Amino acid sequence: MSTFGPIGFRIFTDTLRPTPDVVEAFRGKASSNVADAMGRFHFMDSGISNRTGLPMCGVAVTVSARPGDNLMVHKALEVASPGDIVVVSTNGNTTSAVFGEMMGHAAVAAKLGGIVVDGAIRDVDGLKVLALPAFSRVVNPGGCDKDGPGEINVPISCGSTAVMPGDIIVGDEDGIAVVPRADAEVVLELLRALEVGETKRIAAIAAGEVFKAEINETLRRNGVIE
Repeated sequence: MSTFGPIGFRIFTDTLRPTPDVVEAFRGKASSNVADAMGRFHFMDSGISNRTGLPMCGVAVTVSARPGDNLMVHKALEVASPGDIVVVSTNGNTTSAVFGEMMGHAAVAAKLGGIVVDGAIRDVDGLKVLALPAFSRVVNPGGCDKDGPGEINVPISCGSTAVMPGDIIVGDEDGIAVVPRADAEVVLELLRALEVGETKRIAAIAAGEVFKAEINETLRRNGVIE
């Protein structure tokens, strides 16, 4: 793995990535189902909201930014590959937008898959016109510095969950699920089994089995009903 810079001001390259076919298999999947397939873990908290109404699926390029600074966010747009999603921890800052329309133009030109910021972004109307998937904790007009330090492709916390470079990000109107790279193929199999079960349950409802029998079984076992 190539590393550039001193601790706290580093860029890591050549990080491990899932295969493109595994990433593509998650495209269009519901974030809720993906989270359920992971034992109802590995999803961002409800403060991370979809600002442009668009879904996202891609490989995480992580950024740990100094509060009030977006130098490394700018650089991450260059480090990322087409389809990647830049995932940013602002380390608690919510008053300085680290991403906006001008950076959005660069992200679209680089064919990136989207942006996630645990912090602030701005120019949401412009990002909607660009059709760039964008999630953030807050939206405000404040700007920020471009001095650093910061790090790219390091472990971060975003939306109260761990994100590693190379993890698969699945986002929609419900929120964002984070699939650990090393577990992606196992999660995919669990997800497919869950979807089969949902399809069967929908068919059972259509056939007249409206209520799940195990609900009453649980209530009987607990002495709530006879």
